[in-house]
Amino acid sequence: MLLVVDIGNTNITLGLYDEEKLVASYRLTTWFKRTSDEYGFMIEHFLSSAKVETEAIEDVIISSVVPKVMHSFTNSIRRYLKREPLIVGPGMKSGIVIKYDNPKEVGADRIVDAAGAHFYYGGDLLVIDFGTATTFEYIDQEGVYHGGVIMPGVEISAKALSDNAAKLPEIAINKKNSVLVKNTIDAMQSGVYFGYLGACEYIIRRFKEETKKDLKVIATGGLGKIIAQNTKLIDIYDRELTFKGLYYIYQKNRGKKLCDKPEF
Repeated sequence: MLLVVDIGNTNITLGLYDEEKLVASYRLTTWFKRTSDEYGFMIEHFLSSAKVETEAIEDVIISSVVPKVMHSFTNSIRRYLKREPLIVGPGMKSGIVIKYDNPKEVGADRIVDAAGAHFYYGGDLLVIDFGTATTFEYIDQEGVYHGGVIMPGVEISAKALSDNAAKLPEIAINKKNSVLVKNTIDAMQSGVYFGYLGACEYIIRRFKEETKKDLKVIATGGLGKIIAQNTKLIDIYDRELTFKGLYYIYQKNRGKKLCDKPEF
């Protein structure tokens, strides 16, 4: 079995593969002060809940954009699973050609999303990942990564509003049906939701205009669903896109035979 791990600024997500099928997933909060024992306990709990013995894990692949977490987390893999994890980074085979001023600046999460999207959906693609930050990236038919846009995530935008206005409270991110609202909470939620939706739609249109291509738009990330469900400009919402990318990169770098498409 294969354990795939995506370490993001807000959450760490783990996926468990049995052959080519994703059979379980788990999400925990990213906190750089956790010890390797704490991470090991959480991994063991995840495997136990999936009714899988630690000895059944043959390999581990990790994508991370949080360097402070890596020492403790990788040590937990070595100590509790007795495996040396494969870390997504420069020089690794991804099936993606990075056309960027400095390719090393491209985060592992963006490479993984691009690899998964290109393998699973082809091209020309615009991939949007709604995470702590929201990233837009253009991948062409040949798997060339042409860069894109990074903007503050939905939750960051909402938090900035409450943090910098003394009388405005923290709010949950909810879909709203109108801009004509009668109370402060609804007014804030409506502003964040419609403002973010409008920004995303504008950026999508701008990508299509500049590339002169009818891009297929793929969205992922925990907060992406609420946006994707309410615009015709996003073609597919794929919650498991990062897992697909990690699976694909693992197969390429461990010399495994690739299936036509992984099962999800």
